[in-house]
Amino acid sequence: MAAGAPGRGHIALRPARREDVPQILAFIRELGEYERLAHEVVADEATLADSLFGARPGAEVVIAEVDGRAAGFALFFHSFSTFLGRPGLYLEDLYVRTEFRGLGVGRRLMTHLAGLAVERGCGRFEWSVLDWNAPAIAFYRGIGAVGMDGWTVQRLDGDALRRLAAADPDAGAHG
Repeated sequence: MAAGAPGRGHIALRPARREDVPQILAFIRELGEYERLAHEVVADEATLADSLFGARPGAEVVIAEVDGRAAGFALFFHSFSTFLGRPGLYLEDLYVRTEFRGLGVGRRLMTHLAGLAVERGCGRFEWSVLDWNAPAIAFYRGIGAVGMDGWTVQRLDGDALRRLAAADPDAGAHG
């Protein structure tokens, strides 16, 4: 084992608190680097604090620590399945720092979230993974996840989102 590398230390999970926002942002930036998407990370501490701990929180975060050191996080929120007629749990981001991988941190986070989904009456626990991320895909298959072939993610953001929001719904649109 390399000097300074953690051993099989104690893994603790806890709900994030407002004072964790700088750490959460650091995790998000590290994840952006790992996913080759750092240029898309525009979040800042003020926006995250309001979005996670403001009057109407949009998501929840669980922090993983190994021997008291920040090791990773999971950011998730509730979705809804009309087919099931029940809420779901959607994992937006799961990240474990490189030096803590292989210790079971990711599995502990996923087990915890699965438990929350069951406890909250969710019919599904879902997430997306980049198609090139073979280690993550193998990890997810190892815990029993199934890929949803035939479905593709669609997204509106930036100018396209603003254009659609400003569109006149009576201007000849069909649908």
